[in-house]
Amino acid sequence: MGVGGSGTTQRLILVFTLAAAVVQPGCGRSSSDQVQGYVEGEYIYVASPYAGALASLSVRRGEQVGAGDPLFALEQVSEQAVRDEAEKKLGQALANLDDAKKGKRPSEIESLRAQLKYAQAALRLSVQEVTRQEGLKAMPGAVVEMELDRARAMRDQNRQRVAELEADLNTALLGARADQVAAAEAEVRAKEAALVGAEWALAQKRQAAPKAGFVFDTLYREGEWVAAGRPVVVLLPPDHIKVRAFVPETKVGTIKLGDVVKITIDGVQGTVQGKVGYISPRAEYTPPVIYSRENREKLVFMVEALFDRDTARNLHPGQPVDVRFNGAP
Repeated sequence: MGVGGSGTTQRLILVFTLAAAVVQPGCGRSSSDQVQGYVEGEYIYVASPYAGALASLSVRRGEQVGAGDPLFALEQVSEQAVRDEAEKKLGQALANLDDAKKGKRPSEIESLRAQLKYAQAALRLSVQEVTRQEGLKAMPGAVVEMELDRARAMRDQNRQRVAELEADLNTALLGARADQVAAAEAEVRAKEAALVGAEWALAQKRQAAPKAGFVFDTLYREGEWVAAGRPVVVLLPPDHIKVRAFVPETKVGTIKLGDVVKITIDGVQGTVQGKVGYISPRAEYTPPVIYSRENREKLVFMVEALFDRDTARNLHPGQPVDVRFNGAP
């Protein structure tokens, strides 16, 4: 009898305990619009796409930096050498293009002009000789026909020489052919692109803050080797700080994007106001049973609240908060 009574008493205590556990959460949800949440931060991991020893670290953990402030620099000897080589090759290509657009050297042009003058003088002399020989032909006992033919041949030869030198001089003044100039121009464009690539690679050895924010951590010390793509500085911009709360399925339908959110922080008087920035389209936790009315109360949806930059600066990732939606007091 004593043993049986003791077992009955234990069973009754267990039933009442389970009933209390079921009733209390329901009462809490119906009597308050407040849910628990926490502060979340989305970090920016600043890295260089190239490897190298860490030459300088310009920030320390805990500092505030502005957009564009220098963060760190890796050694850049090889990238600087590639950049300098590309610059020299571009200068050479530009010189080749300039030379192709010009004619021959001034001394070569002057030599052609001197040869042309000599040929023109010879032509004038041969023309005069032909005229003299033709005049002598009409006189009795004058030069034979062969001398006249020789003079005419010399005149024609000098005339051809003058035409040849005139063509050479015009060609020398024109410069290279159009296709050669086009090839030189294409070479210049290729060298310009190579220089741009080399300068970009050199610039990647120095990284600046992409946004203003809080230096959450530095992961390397000066002198250490940093692999390509490995972050060196971790930033937390104010606009990357948000509050996450998990709202029951029975209340998520009353919340909309842009709704006012008020949070309460331990140790801080008053409330901090923000707006709903994201509502998860699916439940975070799903019980492995059918969606009965009782089980639906176990479904929660993640809701994120955003704040202005000044407010967000005073929030710390991991900090627990109490959240009220729809401007509830």
